[in-house]
Amino acid sequence: MIKEEDEKTRDYILQKDKTTKSVSTFVIVALILLVAAVVISGFVFKWF
Repeated sequence: MIKEEDEKTRDYILQKDKTTKSVSTFVIVALILLVAAVVISGFVFKWF
């Protein structure tokens, strides 16, 4: 599933390079912010 840098084949979804690491970090941070926004809005609008 994850390609090492020294492998020559192209049959992988993710690669271990700078782009993949930066994009995955961005996606994880965005998901955390979305979950936090839902929780905060739940408390503000008294849904919980």
